Amino acid sequence: MRQSGYLLACGAVVGLLGVFLLGPTRAAENTLTAEEQAQGWRLLFDGKSLEGWVVPGRKEGWTVEDGTIVCQAQGGGDLRTAKQYDDFDLSLDFRLTPGANSGVFIRVGDPNDPVQTGIEVQLYDSFGKQPSRWECGAIYDCLAPSQIACRPAGEWNTLQVTCRAKRITVRLNHEQIIDMDLNRWTTAHKNPDGSDNKFRTPYREMPRGGFISLQDHGHRIWFRNLKIRQLAQR
Repeated sequence: MRQSGYLLACGAVVGLLGVFLLGPTRAAENTLTAEEQAQGWRLLFDGKSLEGWVVPGRKEGWTVEDGTIVCQAQGGGDLRTAKQYDDFDLSLDFRLTPGANSGVFIRVGDPNDPVQTGIEVQLYDSFGKQPSRWECGAIYDCLAPSQIACRPAGEWNTLQVTCRAKRITVRLNHEQIIDMDLNRWTTAHKNPDGSDNKFRTPYREMPRGGFISLQDHGHRIWFRNLKIRQLAQR
């Protein structure tokens, strides 16, 4: 009995050390922890279906496989939420194939033209490259990330985007890479540093709400753990 008690005590110590060293247990894929639920997070993807999403093109272009949303690069168009969002925290995981290009559009006004009526966070196979306005994590064509934080193609990445009024922040794999003040973009086709961009409407004049879209750029890409927390407007 003494030996059994000793073994139980050792097991308890090992368990406590595991929690201390590894941190809290992560929730299963496509679920929320009790803490996240209490904080107001809700799932955008249940791991089983595209409920709550709209496929504008060929239905086989976006599928659900093994708990992931898959862009099959078969003419599905840009997958978008059925609901619109204004101020929010968005979190998702993505995985790219070599050379893949995609994006997450936020505050999309016209689902038929997300490029000109939304703001794109670029998803790109940029591992080992230098930051630019077209690499992974950039606000496409407008603002380069402070660093290239994406992992090699084939590995999962975690993207976190916060939209609050005029400010957009982006974290990639837990590194903050974008802190953007939309009000600095005051002129069509121009960035604050004088460089050109492709957008007809300056970001200062764009609506502060809209759909969220996942871009079909003709490359295979996977998404999982999509969740959102709406924020009180200031």
